[in-house]
Amino acid sequence: MTNDTSARSLADRSSATGRPLRVLTITTLYPNAVTPSHGVFVENRLRALAASGAVDLKVVAPVPWFPSANPLFGHYATHARVPAAEIRHGIAVSHPRYPAIPRVGMTVAPSLLYAALRRALKRTPPGPIDLIDAHYVYPDGVAAAMLGRKLGVPVVITARGTDVNLIPRHALPRRQIQWAARQAAGLITVCSALKDALIDLEVEPGKIRVIRNGVDLRTFHPAPEPDGRDAARNRFGVRRKLLLSVGQLIERKGHRYAIEALTRLPDWELIIAGHGPDHAMLTTLAERLGVGERVRLLGAVSHDALPALYTAADALVLASSREGWANVLLEAMACGTPVIATAVWGTPEVVSGPEAGVLMRDRSADAVVEALEQLAQTHPGRAATRAYAERFSWDQTTRDQIDLFTRIVQAGETPGTGARTPWPGQGDAADAASTG
Repeated sequence: MTNDTSARSLADRSSATGRPLRVLTITTLYPNAVTPSHGVFVENRLRALAASGAVDLKVVAPVPWFPSANPLFGHYATHARVPAAEIRHGIAVSHPRYPAIPRVGMTVAPSLLYAALRRALKRTPPGPIDLIDAHYVYPDGVAAAMLGRKLGVPVVITARGTDVNLIPRHALPRRQIQWAARQAAGLITVCSALKDALIDLEVEPGKIRVIRNGVDLRTFHPAPEPDGRDAARNRFGVRRKLLLSVGQLIERKGHRYAIEALTRLPDWELIIAGHGPDHAMLTTLAERLGVGERVRLLGAVSHDALPALYTAADALVLASSREGWANVLLEAMACGTPVIATAVWGTPEVVSGPEAGVLMRDRSADAVVEALEQLAQTHPGRAATRAYAERFSWDQTTRDQIDLFTRIVQAGETPGTGARTPWPGQGDAADAASTG
């Protein structure tokens, strides 16, 4: 099916009125002009959805309020520089501010976010809404459920990882998530493992649909032969076999295990792409282990530069302790680069064959080395890896979303009998605040 034919087919699946579905997306995980890589996986999914022609999409992507844009305030000042509204890839995006209280603000976050959404929609009404589409369960999905209850509009909430496998360990957020799930007309998880996690939270299984993420096969693709890969390697100054690790510099991503593995991989060098608080620790670790000259920390890498970086690599390593659906795995595969990764949450659903790569036996430097050795013995080649990634285009993801949204809207599903039940938070206070 060609892209044009696919788009027409999807547009025909919109509401029974023959017009596009009017969808309001709410998420704090969304790129903006100041932080263009933040939540880019949500934007990519919505870009594919909007391109179908089956939805009229508006995005509200709140950012934390901060009074000063002075760089002396670090990442807090970054929020202050985000524009109030912008157009990204043809999609209208607004960025209202909401109070985000460090450390102590978790339990009140949904109420604060909801109040900000109410004020923003009063100032700039989005027009008629058929459905609210929320990404990330807490606090975004909880706030969206509150808004849907207020407006009488059905809500669909997408769970992505930490929001259902870590945050519910806290008692009050757990109850708030369960409340939001009862209000929602439908829930989406990006992998089956997260559906199981929602079921463990006593969410009705019939309300949950697994709709995995895709990959932009036009942006992420192998370099043209005969010398495209050599050009990519020259661009990044690669002189040995290249192991690549992409992600925030935080403990959860496991970059340290790739560094430690280099002590047993004399023919390899390592590039780490990402920024975060562990930068100094990782640099010190590489120097202490005597592999500093073979480790480079590039900092944040633009989304546009990632395809060349994936192409230059011989393998991508993702030694995370938890992942919902790691987009970096599919992006690397789409460029023909196999992966090695820990078998956590949705990762076994992404890496399910030798063409994709190897799942590590555990989270350790030894496991990285063993996985690379196995990869050398069993991997069928970069063309096979690209072919594997082509199974994960955005087309099926978009079709599944439209099917779900259309069913909910045509059924007239709005917040039901549970809509009037008290929620375990500060709903009354939020309603009062939203009138200010």
